[in-house]
Amino acid sequence: MILLPAIDILDGKAVRLARGDFAEKTVYDADPLDAASRWVDAGARGLHVVDLDGARAGEPVNLDHLERITSRLSVPVQAGGGLRSGAAVQAALRAGATRVILGTAAFRDVEFLDEVIAEHGDRVVVSVDARNGRLATSGWTEQTDIPVATVIQRLSDRGVRRFVYSSIERDGMLAGPDLEGVSEAAGEVHGTLVYSGGVASLADLEALAELRQVNLTGVIVGKALYEGRLEVREAQALLDRRR
Repeated sequence: MILLPAIDILDGKAVRLARGDFAEKTVYDADPLDAASRWVDAGARGLHVVDLDGARAGEPVNLDHLERITSRLSVPVQAGGGLRSGAAVQAALRAGATRVILGTAAFRDVEFLDEVIAEHGDRVVVSVDARNGRLATSGWTEQTDIPVATVIQRLSDRGVRRFVYSSIERDGMLAGPDLEGVSEAAGEVHGTLVYSGGVASLADLEALAELRQVNLTGVIVGKALYEGRLEVREAQALLDRRR
């Protein structure tokens, strides 16, 4: 399992939100590249970059920051936020993303999803963002009644093999991971899954590793790193030992 530091970009800065609420943001770095460089220097083997402005606008806004990160750092970067058209996906890949993360468009536009999967295959990740066990879309601002398990089943039937499962209630709250939710999600995934939400300590990472879900290949961590509760190298070493 790999640790993926989160670089969430809003108004050109590296921020963290609380439960996905744009009104509850904390700015940690004026330049997202500074945050990305810090985590890579500390031993990160990959990064998770989200264009929050793009998620809200429905199209990429911060591709320049993505390109600066990918061109200066030599680790894989998965990137998302506002990727709702073939052109947007291509732009993110040209900006250096190793993988692209789809959200809203993957659920609302089946033809788009099919085209992107056909063209880019395993470079496509779909983010299943859950609140109270149900899918949320449009940068977490719209709530649906669709259960997570149903969402994953439908996406798997269309050929999706890489997923991110995000627990919105726990995001940015340092309240511990949603172990039940990620276990349920992993049970439905025919491929690989990365978890995000609430990780605050080495004990939280150990709890995720102890689930023994072989398809759980990564964990995204944000606020705990920015506030010094976790160190990248120590966290990754723990995950390596638990393989």
